[in-house]
Order: sequence, then structure tokens, then C-alpha cells
Amino acid sequence: MGKLRNVVFGLVTLVMAGSLAACDDGRSGAEGAAKQLASSLEALDVGQLAFDGKDAAAANDELKAVLGGLDAKPSVRSGDVKLDGDKATFPLNYSWNIGSAKWEYSLDATLKKSGDKWAVQWNAGLLAPQLTEGQTLSAKTVAAQRGQILGAGDTPIVEDRPVFRVGIDKTKVPAEQADASARAMAALLGLDVEEYAKQVAASGPQAFVEGIVLRAYTAEITEARIKAIPGGVSILDSMALAPTRTFARALLGSVGQASAEQIEKSNGALRAGDSTGTGGLQQKYDSLLRGKDGVEVVAMGKPASEGATPEAKVLFSTPAEAGTTLKTTLDIKLQQLAEETLAGVGPASAIVALKPSTGAVLAAASGPGSNGYNTAMLGQYAPGSTFKIVDSLAMFRNGANPDSKVDCPPTVTVDGRTFKNSEGYPESSLGSVTLRDAFAHSCNTAFINARDTVSQAQLESAATALGVAVEAPKLGADAFLGSVPGEAEGTQHAASMIGQGKVLFSPLSAAIMAASVANGAPVSPQLVINADAAAAATPSTEAGASPAEGGTASPSSSASTAMAPPSPASTKPITKEEAASLSDMMRAVVTSGHAGFLAQVPGAPVGAKTGTAEFGNDDPPKTHAWIVAVHGDLAVAVFVEDGGLGATTSGPLLKTFLTAAG
Repeated sequence: MGKLRNVVFGLVTLVMAGSLAACDDGRSGAEGAAKQLASSLEALDVGQLAFDGKDAAAANDELKAVLGGLDAKPSVRSGDVKLDGDKATFPLNYSWNIGSAKWEYSLDATLKKSGDKWAVQWNAGLLAPQLTEGQTLSAKTVAAQRGQILGAGDTPIVEDRPVFRVGIDKTKVPAEQADASARAMAALLGLDVEEYAKQVAASGPQAFVEGIVLRAYTAEITEARIKAIPGGVSILDSMALAPTRTFARALLGSVGQASAEQIEKSNGALRAGDSTGTGGLQQKYDSLLRGKDGVEVVAMGKPASEGATPEAKVLFSTPAEAGTTLKTTLDIKLQQLAEETLAGVGPASAIVALKPSTGAVLAAASGPGSNGYNTAMLGQYAPGSTFKIVDSLAMFRNGANPDSKVDCPPTVTVDGRTFKNSEGYPESSLGSVTLRDAFAHSCNTAFINARDTVSQAQLESAATALGVAVEAPKLGADAFLGSVPGEAEGTQHAASMIGQGKVLFSPLSAAIMAASVANGAPVSPQLVINADAAAAATPSTEAGASPAEGGTASPSSSASTAMAPPSPASTKPITKEEAASLSDMMRAVVTSGHAGFLAQVPGAPVGAKTGTAEFGNDDPPKTHAWIVAVHGDLAVAVFVEDGGLGATTSGPLLKTFLTAAG
């Protein structure tokens, strides 16, 4: 009985096995082979596959030759398999990320069964549409037109201008001569010889290795001297540039090839060879100005004959999208004038000009001594006696007026610290004088004596009433807008009364203060006009930094775009009546004070306030030189770091600027 049961079980098993074999038409094997082909293509390695009539190593070499120029890997998925005897066909669905574009297509693949294995029938059409034997693929970027930066009246500031790209073309110099040529070129261009020689050596035999970009040839770097070096070339090109090499450089920034660090931080937005903004508005608005590059995938065949141009066919392309134009209020004439005025100033310096009626920033120039730092908008310095404009407004709000009497002694002592007036202060303006006279001659002791009736909180409130140390939502650029603490006692409060202690201004905030007086209402500055662009801007990488007490700011320090709102729950803006009184006293600085030289400026009457701010531990201390002025619908601040007296250093610069501005 047991033997019979075993025989029956064996027969059943045999019948079932026969049924499964009859149902298996090879589909599972074909589907597995299709998926394996897709995954191998995705990895750009088909060396382990079985091929029908093709050596696996040869197929793998062909794959790398055809697709290697795309510098990317595709996503490949196999579709539904259709069987026809010993053949199986199915689609291969490709998806590539080429630059910023997605290239997708579907191709038909065929498998042939040999014994119990499915082998791939290899041909060029498995890799890209319309591809024929012997063609290879390459991708190139179609550069987007970078957006312009416009000044007042939509006048172009940064636009494509002709340049010369100078370097070594390795196709024009024998390999054994390349090193010597690189060293000769580096010496001519003033480059690091060893570094440039390494760049040339590391570049391919077809490379052009750029050394420098020139706006124009110079007495030292001439076309003839470039061409005298074997392989030396000068290629005419264009580049987005401002009118001059230094024009508003610290404010606008520059455009050049992305560095390795910038590429790494871009999260894939930048690649080697891309242009990008560095510093200033070019960096802040880079994602807008840069636009979106287009892409071309080209199939290149072998040349029909030696020396012939190989046939090229575009398989895929996306158009470049031009960058957004950035509109600013910058007046090109005034900006150039400001830079020319500062050209001979050794220390860090700045001139900022605003239009009080609108808040438009017309010029924001940082002198050559700033070494590329945006002193005009980011500098943090004690404002010195220019801050007496704030003091005076606070005193008005306590009942004073320009004719009120104040006491101006030679010295005043606060908690053991002695304060005095500047050297050469006129004796005729000591004693009991009008507030106007004390302001015109900048009597430190008179304003320090007012500390008992003007609190630190009132100083803060008066500063914000003048548009200082508050947010500037329309500015659209990184700037330090001033800092006036709401609390200070003893000598710190006394120092605040003469614009020192912990009070800090930038030249921009000093110009805002003067502009608010001229406007009769707080001025909110504006530089970038297209607010939508400002809202969408790439976050700035410039982080805030605290300068040393006393207000010095090094070229490595920077500041945030906007200060936090003032601590008072609400600040009463300056009124037209208060502004008129301040204008009266600023005019007295010119008519009877120590800025009489400004009386010669043609046009509307000039009102001004000078400032000298001590800093450091030297004896006597070093000083920053300030002056602010209003001249019709123009407000200007001039600053020179370590510049001595405001009247004698910054004053003449202001006179030059206002006279030429007309």
C-alpha cells in the first residue's frame, strides 16, 4: 500500500511539473534581462551583459565613448516586454538631468534567446534617438544673457563691454614649449608664475588657459608682446562690466567665473565654468541676474575626410532665459564724481548722496583706502559731532529752540572724566550762548551739559525720528543703518551727547539723518527700485559683525541689512517745524561757524554739520572726520577714517563734490 502511495505521488508531481513548464513561455527571463540592461545602462557599464553577436567589452567601450561627453548618468527604466518566439522587444525609458534641463526619451530594445539565456542585440540606437554608428554625444551650455544693472533713468551701469581675454592657447604651442610660454606669459601679466604654469600643465592639449581679462591694452601689456610669446593669444570678447574698473565696485560687486567654494555652496545651481556675482548687488541678486542657461545635446560624427569639419546634429535643446534687469536709483554722474573726489584720499573714506524728496540713493562711493570694502553703506563708526543734530531735536522736544541759551564752558567733568571742546574753539562762543551758536561752533561741553535734561532714551527716539537706526524696507541692499542705545549712564551717556560712546553710524545713515532734515519728515532710503526682485533675492552671505568700541570698522567687518525696530513703542517722526529749526542751525554752521567755505558753493544755500570722533588709545587720540550737508534736494555725508578734523579734511571734499554736482 505504501509503495502504491509513493507511485501515485510521483505521478502527480510529474504532471504538475509538466504543467508549469508548459506555462513558462520565457517571459520571466526576458523581463529579468530587460531590467538588467536598464540598470547597466543607468550605471554606464554593460561589461557584464550577454550580447548577441557583440563582444561585451567592445559594447562597453562604445557606450562610454558615446555617452561619456554628457558628464552625467541617466535614469533608465525598462517597459513592458513583448515576446515573439525567441525574440523579446521592450522600451527603454531614459531621463537625463543635463544642466538645468531634463532630457527624456524612449527607445526600443531587442533581446534574442539562445538556449536558456537572453542576449542583447546591441546597436547605437539603444543609447539615444537618431544616433548612428560612430557618433558621440556631448552637452554644452547655452549661456543666458546676464541681466543688466541700471541706474537712474534706466541708464545702463553694468552691461556687456568689450574685453580681451589673454592667455596661452595650447593648440598653438608645442608641448615641450608650453611650460616656458606659461612662465613668460605669467611674468608679462603679473601673475604667480608657478601657479599659472601648473594651470597650463594640467590643462588638456586643446585648452585655452586664461591668465587675465583686460578692458584695454596697457603700456606694459600690448598685443605685440602677447603674440611674441609662443602660444600667446588675446581673444576679443565681452563681459558684464561697469563704466570703469572701480565704478561702485564695493556696492555693485563683480562678475566672474564661479570659484570652487561658490560652486560647492550653490547646491547644484553653479557648475565649473559658470559666471556668477561676487559681492554687492551682483551677488545678492545673482539668481535673478544670472537667468537660466540653455542646454544643447549634440551628436558628433567622424569627419568625412582629414581636415573636414565633423557633422553635428542637435538631438535636444532648451532655450536660455535671460536674467532679470535690476533697476537702481544710482546717478552715474554723481557716483563717478564722488569716486573722483575720493581718488586721492589715503585712509578708508566714503561719500553718500541722497535725494531727500524721494530717499533715492544717488551715490554711495567708497574711496581707494577702503580696499574694496563698502565703507559707504556698511562702515560702523562713531559719528562725532554730526550727532548734535539728534541732540538738538531731543532738546527741541524738551522745550528748547535755536535761540535758547546754553552754557558752553571750556571743559566739563563727568564721573571723573574730563570732556573739552576741539582745539582752536573760539573764546567768543564760550559762556552763555544761543543753542544756534553752540551748534554752529560745535561746543561739546554745551551738549554734554544737556545730559541731565535729555535722557539716553530720548536720544534714541530722536535718532529714529530722523530715520536713523530703523528698518529700510525699500533699500534693497546690505547696509548698516545706525545704532543708538536706548540706555546709557554716566560717562557713556555724556559721550553719546557728542556722538561717541556706543553710538555708531555708517556714512549712509549720516546722509539719511541730513536728508530727513531737508525733507521735513523721516527719509527711508531706496536703492533697488524693482521691489519684486528684492523680495526674491538670494539671501545675502554678508553677516553682521561688531566693530571695536569707538566705531572703527575694518574691511573685513560687515553689517546686517536692517536694524531691529527701536525700543520705544512708538516714535514721533520729525515735524516740518522741527526740521526748519534744525535747518536754521545747519545754515549757521556755514554763515557763522567753521564751515564758511561752503558759502561759496553756487546754487541753493548749503546747511551743514561737521563731526570729529575720537577713537583708539593714542595720546592724543586719532580721529575720524565727518561732515553732512543739505543743498537743495541733495543730502550728502562725507567720511574719512583717521582723517583728523571734519572741517579741514572732509569739508573740502564736500565743497568739491557739491560745486561740481551743480
